[in-house]
Amino acid sequence: MVATFGSKVLAARGTSIFSADPGGSSWTSIDSGRTSAGKYNFERFNFDGTDKIIVVDGANAPTVFNSSLAATDVSESDVAGAKFVAAFKNHMFYAGKSSIPQTVVFSNTADEDAFNSGSGAGTINVDDTITGLKVFREDLFIFCETRIFKLSGTSSSDFSIVPVTRDIGCINGDTIQEFAGDLIFLGPDGLRTIAGTARIGDVELGTISSNVQSIFNDNISSASEFDSVVIPDKTQFRIFFTKSGTAETVTKGVICVLKGQRFEFSEIQGIKPASTDHFVSAGDVIVLHGAYETGYVYRQESGNTFDGTVIFGRYRSPDLTLADPGIRKHMQRVIINYKPEAAINSNLLVRYDYEAADSSRPAAYPLDSEDVVAIYGTSVYGTPIYGGASQPLVRQSVEGSGFAIALRVEDSAETAPYSLKGFQLEYQLGERR
Repeated sequence: MVATFGSKVLAARGTSIFSADPGGSSWTSIDSGRTSAGKYNFERFNFDGTDKIIVVDGANAPTVFNSSLAATDVSESDVAGAKFVAAFKNHMFYAGKSSIPQTVVFSNTADEDAFNSGSGAGTINVDDTITGLKVFREDLFIFCETRIFKLSGTSSSDFSIVPVTRDIGCINGDTIQEFAGDLIFLGPDGLRTIAGTARIGDVELGTISSNVQSIFNDNISSASEFDSVVIPDKTQFRIFFTKSGTAETVTKGVICVLKGQRFEFSEIQGIKPASTDHFVSAGDVIVLHGAYETGYVYRQESGNTFDGTVIFGRYRSPDLTLADPGIRKHMQRVIINYKPEAAINSNLLVRYDYEAADSSRPAAYPLDSEDVVAIYGTSVYGTPIYGGASQPLVRQSVEGSGFAIALRVEDSAETAPYSLKGFQLEYQLGERR
């Protein structure tokens, strides 16, 4: 587990939980002596004006830390060994205990460690094994292996549960995230969302990853663990496929980004997290992950390398036949628009005819920019150029011809992040084959 809490970073490894200052090099044990702890989960909450965080590990009693990081174990035996925890309507909900895998236990009102049925506590049973809990808007969603339920209401007197679907479930609770106004999760056939529609109480269930289905087919069955994290200021969801025996450098994941009304995808390689967390503090988006094998905690979205290692970036467009695959196109110019955060140093490649062995392969063209407008908080004084563009438009003369054209953008040096906004191709028509 890795989590931000107040001004501290919390990390759990083995049977102990530690705290540290961000950027620090030493850890302080704040809880130890656990037995056979599994994967940790947590929930930040505030029932009484005091910020707290509760931790579950699938084997031991849930542990609550207050703002001073003093630890208190939850005493109720029915929730000892819970895997999942969620704060909802001033109750704490626990689920995933191995002996009662289909039961949700919830506490008294405003007390995570009291379970008197006359004071608001109770249990809810579903007819499938629970894989995760997530609060979304005014409801608590209970994810199971092959079903999903929605709990509504404000207290034990009016809590009601209805099925969202009895045909689709969530295969791993660590993939459930609130993302772009929806809940996103990993189903047996890829990423899906639960979207609240305009009609109160209605729910729309849909798959969003069908365009990259092969990537999920290749990884769902072979991954031993899954993790995910949201980058709120980029409207970005990242899911990682951890495979036992696979090195971190070749561990893969998928990035999902909402662009307008469409989801776009890319692959990511080189991160093998054991846990993740994101938190927004005073406008600062903090994204953390704990390394699977080394025990280090890393902050994502900071700097332009992977802890000093150059990030290799690759983009490839579809093979474009430009309305007629039978006519040769003599390329003249590529106009590409991109949005950099600072000066970049990449290469633009034009490839023809599906990159066949006998196709034209012009040398790479530089795609770089030094005259970029200053970005507050990231630019170095004296480096940007007055009048620089925030979204440069590059007009690059190119060579070659073919019946199908594809663009590739590659960078293999340390460079600032940038996004490709679009491109235009200028060409002359040639002969028909």
